[in-house]
This record gives sequence, structure tokens and C-alpha cells, in this order.
Amino acid sequence: MPTARDLALLSGRLVLGGYLAAHGAQKLFGSFDGYGIEATSAGFDHLGLKPGALFARFAGFSELGGGALVMLGAGHPVGPVAIAGAMAVASTTHLDNGPFSAKNGYELPLTNLATALALWAAGPGALSLDGLSGRTLPRALHRAVVAGAVASSAVSLALVLRARQGTDDAPAPEAPEAETDAPGADADAGASSPGAAVAETG
Repeated sequence: MPTARDLALLSGRLVLGGYLAAHGAQKLFGSFDGYGIEATSAGFDHLGLKPGALFARFAGFSELGGGALVMLGAGHPVGPVAIAGAMAVASTTHLDNGPFSAKNGYELPLTNLATALALWAAGPGALSLDGLSGRTLPRALHRAVVAGAVASSAVSLALVLRARQGTDDAPAPEAPEAETDAPGADADAGASSPGAAVAETG
């Protein structure tokens, strides 16, 4: 008979894993109205995660694969660890926008990070493939997964922070004289590239 704890873990896994798997599919394949890999790669380049194509695929597969493993409750703790690493980097990319999603801040990735860490600590529960099969990841492999996630996240965070520092140190370009009578000037001022949009969404 499943306990309330098992049901709570199942619901948490399905929600977090389902959304993160879908988010990874948006990055990789353009599913669910996502930008797809080309625009996502441009966004990662914009963030300082270069080569963007490599980091975009790494993030996309971390979210897609990690989310699927979390939903199934299989191979614990690979799924929560993969999600936590990706969300740690995503939270950093939104720092300048503040703590709330209303201003494209780090509210959502930080919430996902906290949830992934909670699931990592709690385990998948009885209503999972691991629980039903009675199999667990060997301790040595568990440690290797965590070490790999920490190392890859540290590299990504260092690149993002270095890019942010370079942007802060760069001198502001001199503004050209405005030509108010130029046709289309107002429209061009508000335009943004798909890559920049992806970068803003993390």
C-alpha cells in the first residue's frame, strides 16, 4: 500500500520531471513552441557559454534525460543531479533580472533547483522503477555522477560569470547622433534577435 510520502514524491517527480523534459525538448527540437537548437545555441553564445552549440545540447539533454529519469524514478540520483546542475547555471544567467519571474528573474530556475535537491535527498519513493525493482545505483557510481555534475556546473558557471564581468568592464560605446527622420528607426529600436530571447529565458 503506497504511503502519503510515496504519493507526494510521485507527484513531485512527475511535475518537475515532466516540465524539465519538455523544456529540454524545446531547446533541442523546437517542441512545444520552443526555439530549437540553432536559436538556443546562439543564446548560449550570447551568455558566454561557448561553443554555444555544445553547451546548448548539453543543457538540453540534461533537462530532457534528467527529467525523464526523474519522472520514471530510475537511476536515482542521476535525474535530480542533472536537473540541479542545469538549474544552478540557469539561475546564474538570470541574476541581473532579480528574484521574480515577472521581470525574467531567477525565481523559476531556483525553484526547480530546490525541488531537484529535495528529490535527490528524499529518493524516488516506492512508486518508481527503482523502488519497484529494488535496484539502487552503486555508491561509487553515485559519487561519480555527483562529481561530474559539480564539475560541469562549475565550468559553466565560471564561463557565465567571466562573460558578465567582461560586459561590466567594457566601455560604453559613444551614442551616434540620432536621425529622427530616418524611416523605420522606431521599429528597429525595439527589435531583438531569437538568440537574445533564448538567452533571456535561460
